[in-house]
Amino acid sequence: MTDTPDRPAIDRRMLEALICPLTHTTLRYDAEARELISQAAGLAFPIRGGIPVMLADEARELDD
Repeated sequence: MTDTPDRPAIDRRMLEALICPLTHTTLRYDAEARELISQAAGLAFPIRGGIPVMLADEARELDD
């Protein structure tokens, strides 16, 4: 991913180290939506300004 003003670069190594704060399972990175997906929790955590927001109350519920 390239670094642009509206889409900062995300450090892949950092993303690989992150886990879901609720289920402690791995996350899937959705580059298009700029979210970290926790299938186990059914939540999508936003990435804002290149920083993952790992708060459950900030996460979006996944559609089934």
